[in-house]
Amino acid sequence: MDRHNETVYTIAFIIDGLGMGGAERLMIPILDHLDKDRFNVRVCVLQSKGGNPLIEDILALGVRVDSMGIRRLRDLSSLSRLQKYLKDEQVSLVHTQLEFANILGNISAKLLHLPSVCTVHVLPPAGGSLKNKLHQWVEWLALRLFCDHVITVSEVTRRHYIAQSGISPQKLSTIYNGIDLDRFRRLEPSLERVAVREEFRVPLDANLLTTIAVLRLQKGIEYMLRALPAVLESHPNTYYLIAGDGTHRDNLMAEAEELGVRDRVIFVGTRRDVPRLLVASDVFVLPTLTEALPTVLAEAMASHVPIVASAVGGVPEMVVNNKNGKLVSPAEPAELSNACNTLLDSPEMRHSMGEFGWQIVNQKFNIMNQVNQLQNLYLEQIHRYGK
Repeated sequence: MDRHNETVYTIAFIIDGLGMGGAERLMIPILDHLDKDRFNVRVCVLQSKGGNPLIEDILALGVRVDSMGIRRLRDLSSLSRLQKYLKDEQVSLVHTQLEFANILGNISAKLLHLPSVCTVHVLPPAGGSLKNKLHQWVEWLALRLFCDHVITVSEVTRRHYIAQSGISPQKLSTIYNGIDLDRFRRLEPSLERVAVREEFRVPLDANLLTTIAVLRLQKGIEYMLRALPAVLESHPNTYYLIAGDGTHRDNLMAEAEELGVRDRVIFVGTRRDVPRLLVASDVFVLPTLTEALPTVLAEAMASHVPIVASAVGGVPEMVVNNKNGKLVSPAEPAELSNACNTLLDSPEMRHSMGEFGWQIVNQKFNIMNQVNQLQNLYLEQIHRYGK
């Protein structure tokens, strides 16, 4: 088959910002692995989030990034500007991610008679402010009326949207997030174990528990801090590394101080070397309170690291209890400490769980599985529009 005769379609990825959040980071391996012979990609970023640090990573792939500078949802010029952009770039399909993009991008696409798909990365939290509820209602309305297909990142998220959003079940499908496993295969764990410990002044023979997350209340990190004294009682030679930044950082540091464990908790801020930190760890801990599908768990599995995580949202779709990790109830420090102690007691269990985790990530969360499903969906929607 002569692929030179195939049409090349332009896909516009529209996203709120390019900070260090999960949705933003996940877009990069997709852009890297899309078939360049079939798809010409553009990234349209609506706002600046923390200076949009991931722009550099996308540009390094040879993908153009265009910034719109849309500061608020009610900016009356945003729709016309976005439509002009899509026309000028001769876009074939729009793929939106995050709130502003899901609203403005799908409306703009529909007004131009362009197919559009959306990826929803989060499970909406229960409760919340009136403003947040209003934004959620507007987003769901936009997806119901203007988006052709909604991708959810886990089955529990898909079921939630069917029950709560009013979006037709026929428009919803699950595509698991994928990661680039080559980033982890290239590392030498024994060397990284030494290098990471030297960098953070952790003894080479110490146990290292690690959490990588945006530091916000929903991640539940304070419950792991409260579990740490019981871990230290059983395993005194233990350190807890927290990578990430966010609005909750100062509160977490104060809590560590109050609990008397500040000297064993290492706050390292936002890092670009997540695979290095993971392969140097003994146990990965995610004490989250809500989660659609945390990609960092796939990264931990790719690092052959056993997991302790809250059994919330899509987490049980990734962690098989007592196979590649331990599932615990959310907001329960005693369960967290017991699970961590059990794993630290047994190097053999940690090794077997790490190996099982590698099998899961290779089968279910490999980037090529995700990209192949996305490409098929793109072509299906484009052909539906007769393009």
